[in-house]
Amino acid sequence: MLDDRTTAATAWPAVYPQGYAVVDVETTGLARDDRIVSAAVYRLDAQGNVEDHWYSLVNPERDPGPVWIHGLTSEVLESAPLFGDIAHEFAHRLDGRVLVAHNAIFDWSMIAREYARAERVAPVRQRLCTIALSKELALPLPNHKLESLAAHFGVVQQRAHHALDDARVLAEAFRPSLHAAAEQGVRLPLLECRPLTEWSSAPTAPRIVHQASGPSSYRANGWRPSRKRPPCPYPNPGRYEADKPLKMGMRVAFSGDTSVERELLEDRAVEAGLHVATSVSRLTSLLVTNDPDAPTSKTVRAKSYGTPIVDEAAFTQLLRDVAPAQE
Repeated sequence: MLDDRTTAATAWPAVYPQGYAVVDVETTGLARDDRIVSAAVYRLDAQGNVEDHWYSLVNPERDPGPVWIHGLTSEVLESAPLFGDIAHEFAHRLDGRVLVAHNAIFDWSMIAREYARAERVAPVRQRLCTIALSKELALPLPNHKLESLAAHFGVVQQRAHHALDDARVLAEAFRPSLHAAAEQGVRLPLLECRPLTEWSSAPTAPRIVHQASGPSSYRANGWRPSRKRPPCPYPNPGRYEADKPLKMGMRVAFSGDTSVERELLEDRAVEAGLHVATSVSRLTSLLVTNDPDAPTSKTVRAKSYGTPIVDEAAFTQLLRDVAPAQE
C-alpha cells in the first residue's frame, strides 16, 4: 500500500485535486426552504492531511427543526451569527478546493441556497461524495451511513450529528479512502457544483434558481414557466436493473421532495438522454424518490408494477455514466 504518512510524488495521481474541504452542515430539515443551523469545515491538503478546521453555529431565523437530532435549540441559536455574517469566512474555507461530504448533493444544495439568499456565490466548483467513493472502492460496508464508513476505518465518532465531529470523522475516513483510490488508480467521482442565485425579493419562502441562460432559464420572478419537453429521441430499453447503468431512452419519474431543484434534476436527466415521465405506468423504467414509503400515487403504482425505485443520491450517481441507446 501507499505509505500512510507520505507518498512519493511519482506515485500520486497528478490528476487528483490539490486540496479538499470536508464539510458537514446541520439543518432545520430536508426541504428546499430549510436552513443551516451549524457548519463545519476541515481543510485537507492534496493527500488528505488535515491543515485546519473551523466551526460555527448559524441562526436560521426560524424554528430550529429536529432538535432531538442536532441538539441546537432556539435559545442556543438566538445569539448565533446569521449565515450572511459567516459567508465570507465559510467561502474562504471552501475557496479553490473540492467540497467533500457524505451525501454531498445534500450539503452542497443547502450551502448553495444559503449563498443564494445572501446574494453571493460559494467559490467551489467540484464536489466529491464519500458514499460514491466508497462504492467506487467496493468497500465492504453494511450500509452507506457515516458511522459504517467510520467503523470500517477505525474512526471513533464522539458526537453524531454535531457538525464539527461529523466533519472530523469524515476527514479521518476520507484520507485512507483517498489513498486507497490513489493506490488502485481509481478515478475520483467528482461532480460539478452548480451555483444558485436568489431572484425573488419576497421575505418568506425564498425561491432558488439556477444560474443559466437560454431556453431553460428561470424567469426573474422565481420559477420557470411550465413547458412541454421535446420527445425523447431514443426508444425505451425497458426497466432499470440494479448494479447496471441507466440507458438512454429509459423512462424516469420523480416523486416527493428533492434536495436539488426538481426541474434542474429533470433537466439533467433529459440532457443525459432519458425520458422524464410525469406519471408511473408499466412502461416506467425507474422511480426516483427520497421517501419510498410515502403513500403517493407514484410510489404506490411503482410498487404494484414492480418498478425499480432509487433515491436522489443514487440517481445522481447513475447520471454520471448513462449507457448509449440501443441500436
